Amino acid sequence: MKIGSFDFYKRKTFIIAELSANHNGSLELAKETIRAAKRAGADAIKLQTYKAETITLDMRNSQFKINHGTEWDGRYLYDLYKEAHLPWEWHQELFETATEEKLVCFSSPFDPTAVDFLETLNVPAYKIASYEITDIPLIELVASKGKPVIFSTGIAGEDDIQLAIEACKKQGNNQIIILKCTSAYPTPPDQANLRTIHEIANRFNVIAGFSDHTLGIVAPVLSVAFGARVIEKHFILDKNNGGLDSHFSLDEREFKEMVIAVRIAERMIGEVSFKITDKMMSQRDFSRSLYIVKDIKKGELITEANVRSVRPGFGLHPKYYREILGKKVNKDLKKGTAMSIDYIK
Repeated sequence: MKIGSFDFYKRKTFIIAELSANHNGSLELAKETIRAAKRAGADAIKLQTYKAETITLDMRNSQFKINHGTEWDGRYLYDLYKEAHLPWEWHQELFETATEEKLVCFSSPFDPTAVDFLETLNVPAYKIASYEITDIPLIELVASKGKPVIFSTGIAGEDDIQLAIEACKKQGNNQIIILKCTSAYPTPPDQANLRTIHEIANRFNVIAGFSDHTLGIVAPVLSVAFGARVIEKHFILDKNNGGLDSHFSLDEREFKEMVIAVRIAERMIGEVSFKITDKMMSQRDFSRSLYIVKDIKKGELITEANVRSVRPGFGLHPKYYREILGKKVNKDLKKGTAMSIDYIK
C-alpha cells in the first residue's frame, strides 16, 4: 500500500501531523504550520474538511451543547465547529504548500460534499474521524474512490470496526488502516490501551496504528513496539497562540523529539533473532570459562579450590566443571592458565 510517496512495503511508520483547528483562522499560520511539520520530520499533514452546517445543526438545546468534562464544555456544537473549521477556499493553497515541502497532504471529510470537493484536489487517501466511524454511507462513498482509507476507532466497539471494514470491502477497497484511538482530550495514560494495536492488526488483518491524544510523546513512541505502522498526533506551531486543540498538541520541538524517538524505536525493535553477530562474538572473550586459580602440580587433583569459572572466556566451557572435578592433571599448571581438556589425565 502507498499513500502518496510513502510506501508501506519499504518504510515502517507513517507519521502524520494533524492540523485540526490549530490554524486559528489564519491561512498564513496554517501554511507556516505545514512548513514546521516538515521541519519536525512528519511524513504527512492532515486537514479536516467540513463546514459547521455540514457537520451539525445550528440548534440551541441541551443535545447540541457540550457537557462531557472537556475544555469545550458549555459551547454549542455549531459555534465550536464554525470557529474550528478550515475554510474550503484555503485547501488548494495548503495542498500546494505541502507539495512544495514534499509532504503528503490529505484530509478527513465529514459529509459527501466534502468528499466531492477533496476529489477535485486529488487527495491520495482519506481519513474517517473517530465520531464518523458509524457513518456507513460516508464510508462507502469514501471507499468507492479506490484510495487508502484510515479510520480512528475512538468511540467504536469491535462491531463498529467490523462494519466499517465491511463497508470498504463492499466497494472493492481493501486498502484499510485502523488507528487505535481514545476519544478523550487529553487521554489519560491508563486509557491509551496500546496493546490493542497489535490485536487490531491480527484480528482484522489490516495495517494498524495509533491516533494519539495523550500528553507528551511517550505513548506514540511506545506504540511502535506494539505494532503501530501509522502515528497521528495533533501539531501546533506555537502553543502560546492558544486555540481549540492547543492543550493536547505538540509544537515543532516536541514533534521533532517524537519523530527522532520513533525512528530509533523502529531500529531497536528489529526482528526476532538469536543470531550472534561478529561484534557479539568478539564480546564472548569476556564471558566465563574455567581457569587455574591456584598452582597445581602434575598428578594433583582438580578441586573447587584450584579451578574456577571466571572471566575471560579463553578456557574450557563452564559446563565441564563438575565433570573435571576430582580428575588429575598431566602437567604443572600455573595460576592464570586457561583450563583445557588436554591437561587432564
